[in-house]
Amino acid sequence: MDERIRYAFEHTEILRRPKQLISTFGSSVIHYYVLTEPVYSEFTKDNLETVVREGKVSWYQPKLLTPTYMFRIEGFSKEAKNAFETLASQYPDLAGILYKFKVNKELDEMNFVSGPLLTVAENINNEIDKKKDSLCTVIKGVAGLWDVSLSKFILDMMVRSVYSAQIPDFTSRGFLGINQVGQTTITKDRHGVPVAARKEIEKLFKLVKKGKLKPIKLKEELDNWGLFEHYQDRFFNLFKKSL
Repeated sequence: MDERIRYAFEHTEILRRPKQLISTFGSSVIHYYVLTEPVYSEFTKDNLETVVREGKVSWYQPKLLTPTYMFRIEGFSKEAKNAFETLASQYPDLAGILYKFKVNKELDEMNFVSGPLLTVAENINNEIDKKKDSLCTVIKGVAGLWDVSLSKFILDMMVRSVYSAQIPDFTSRGFLGINQVGQTTITKDRHGVPVAARKEIEKLFKLVKKGKLKPIKLKEELDNWGLFEHYQDRFFNLFKKSL
């Protein structure tokens, strides 16, 4: 890791965490405040200011996947795909959770606020409490590397969510199980189809029938799970009924 990034990670503090974790069943939007001292602070010790950056991070609905699914989808480097392919050959039923997020631009502000950082943080905390907003975070960041500080929060949010939200939720729905060595694995039905995949595919078939989803998206999902042959008759019947 680059030394400046390592420094930013080590000196970033999450002063307030959201009271809710990333939702298993839908999207999640977190309002963030990243507070840093201005880069010129050492020259203005008598007039303390805090830089407050405000914005939102959105997570799409987390997706439960197998290593085979992971190395089939786009967006990964060659090295990452090789790693997933190795996992897929050795642990085909190993469960993984894919998180996709974006930093929203509709609320992206930077303000200079009078007062030391911790005092400004306390004032923001009080405002959040008044609004009773459970999806806010306050982060003490590093000047010049505030986006690295935000990245630390994003990673923290995903790690806490996977253990405290996603794994319990997926397990309660029968999507996950534990193998003999304690690994979290995908639960399959009597036909050998992952239960999570079955649920998702059924939902996509309904959307295609209603005209709300293009068939190519359904085909991609079937291919990623390696289940097209299992569903191909039903898939082609979609077109017969539309003729």
